[in-house]
Amino acid sequence: MTYLQALAVAILQGATELFPVSSLGHAVVLPAVLHLGIDQRSHEFLPFIVLLHTGTAVALISFFWRDWWAIFTGLFGLRSAHENSEARRVFLLIVIATIPAVIVGFALEKAIRGLFGTPVIAAVFLALNGIMLFFGERLRGRGHRALATLTPADALVIGCFQCGALIPGLSRSGATIVGGLLRGITHEAAAHFSFLIATPVIVGATVLEVPKLLHESVAPGTFSTAAVAAVVAGITAWISTWFLMRYFRANDQWALNPFAYYCIVFGLGSAAWLTWG
Repeated sequence: MTYLQALAVAILQGATELFPVSSLGHAVVLPAVLHLGIDQRSHEFLPFIVLLHTGTAVALISFFWRDWWAIFTGLFGLRSAHENSEARRVFLLIVIATIPAVIVGFALEKAIRGLFGTPVIAAVFLALNGIMLFFGERLRGRGHRALATLTPADALVIGCFQCGALIPGLSRSGATIVGGLLRGITHEAAAHFSFLIATPVIVGATVLEVPKLLHESVAPGTFSTAAVAAVVAGITAWISTWFLMRYFRANDQWALNPFAYYCIVFGLGSAAWLTWG
């Protein structure tokens, strides 16, 4: 992968990671559609993508630093009694929502890894992601609950939805937002919680994958290129988060529809092009 290709993938990843359109799906499909010459089956491709996610994690932590600071100080009892209790409740919800993805990720790591080099399959799952968004918008639970009303049962359901995003083409943010909508919370609240639970999953994946960039036989300069690309991805992700939080707040009745139509058209179009083009 050239330096220019790495930066292009970084911008793509940062722009699509938080949007409900699957950054992994785009990272697998677009290079194949555009004939960019990126070897998606190389042993350095997945660790490279994961390192880009590190930039996204840093962007999310910086954007929601007040939430994380409240959780951190509350866990150690440094705030008022009510704030300490609320911080511990939110921390527990994040842990509950994270557990399903951790279990499924470890259990199916080898099977999932093989999908990263299969653009046609990723394109099909992009279309399925659009269908999920479309029906999730229409089957959303009644009511407009706020984030503060989230229960452990809600967190577990959202965490189970997050497992589907281990497959390239299914959006992590899209799946978790749909899970939240089905539990009756607003788009803004669902997105807020989705972005919070993204951080431990991304950080955990980084801890597992980044050492492979350092110790496996990768091309010279791969790690330095990936590090610069991670910074670019992080900046792009921060801007995307800023936009999306305002977008979901302003369009609570139909916010997922444009992303659903896009994924269906792009996914089916890409699958057809890769198969018969």
